[in-house]
Amino acid sequence: MTTSKNSVQGNSMADLAEKYGTPLFVYDADVLADTYRTLRGLLPAGADIFYSLKANPNISVCALLNSFGTGVEVSSYAELATALRAGVDPGDIIFLGPGKDERELTACVEADIHAIVCESLDELDLLDSLLAAAGRDDFSVFLRVNPAFGSKGSGLAMGGKPRQFGIDEAELRGSKHRLAALRNVRVKGVHAYMGTRFLNHEDVVENTRRILATAEDLAGQLGFPLETVDFGGGLGVAYFENEEDLDLDALGAGLAEVITPFSVRNPDCRMIMELGRFLTATAGTYVVRARYVKESMGESFVVADGGTNHHMAAVGVGSFVKRNFPVRHLENRAAGASLPSEGVRNSYKSMAQILATVA
Repeated sequence: MTTSKNSVQGNSMADLAEKYGTPLFVYDADVLADTYRTLRGLLPAGADIFYSLKANPNISVCALLNSFGTGVEVSSYAELATALRAGVDPGDIIFLGPGKDERELTACVEADIHAIVCESLDELDLLDSLLAAAGRDDFSVFLRVNPAFGSKGSGLAMGGKPRQFGIDEAELRGSKHRLAALRNVRVKGVHAYMGTRFLNHEDVVENTRRILATAEDLAGQLGFPLETVDFGGGLGVAYFENEEDLDLDALGAGLAEVITPFSVRNPDCRMIMELGRFLTATAGTYVVRARYVKESMGESFVVADGGTNHHMAAVGVGSFVKRNFPVRHLENRAAGASLPSEGVRNSYKSMAQILATVA
């Protein structure tokens, strides 16, 4: 799904690099709009799309996606502040994360967001006491469950095995009396997020089916109203040559088969699909300049003024750090560039002075 290009909305990357300097992230609002609208047109009407701000906390990106109709998922005080400054209605914000502190929980209550997603029973107790001190007795929370079932096809599994995220399903099923003891928290939904970078639509559909079934079962067993289910998402983007993008038509059809009967059984339940990378990755181009050309033990390297320190996917997890992201040149080599050997010269001709890779 690589979309690096020499210009964006009539502006050449070279001109943008000259005007704003490098390294530089450039985002195409038209691509953001097309990606959202394509997915929106394929998903059942009962499924809301929420933008995960951790994928890109740029306030303009957040505001634009929200203007299309997305809600927002945040996981830090700064992300909450960004969403509110971007004009997102608090009723369309949910707050996730296993390590929320009192400041963050209090800010959520004061902003009166849609819900806090609690990821441990201790967090529920802390929130209940904070609400009591604030004189609130009706604040909504979702329970993030770490399901007993696993998933396949994700770049990073975030459920179905020992994880810091969520409450183990077995523990949650045994917590009815503890939940009943809460006086100020109102449990009204379930959240589950099985992993990221799913590139097979069948995996996403199967995860959704099992999450919705688990949410219904938990609500019935633990005795709380099922007003919202966040079934995650984790839709991937094909970065590398051996990867293929999701079949969106098949994804939409498969999710409709799962979501429609659930909606019939639970007509008042809001459903949320949580997306970050999928909404933003193909709209972004990361632009850098080549600063030096060097040779090391027979291999040629072009040293740029930016790199993996600006790309969380590359530095954060797993196999990304071992693989090269697609890179392409945006203009011809500048006159006077230092080329220490013919081998480097041949390599450098394919890179040029300004480089770009999907952000």
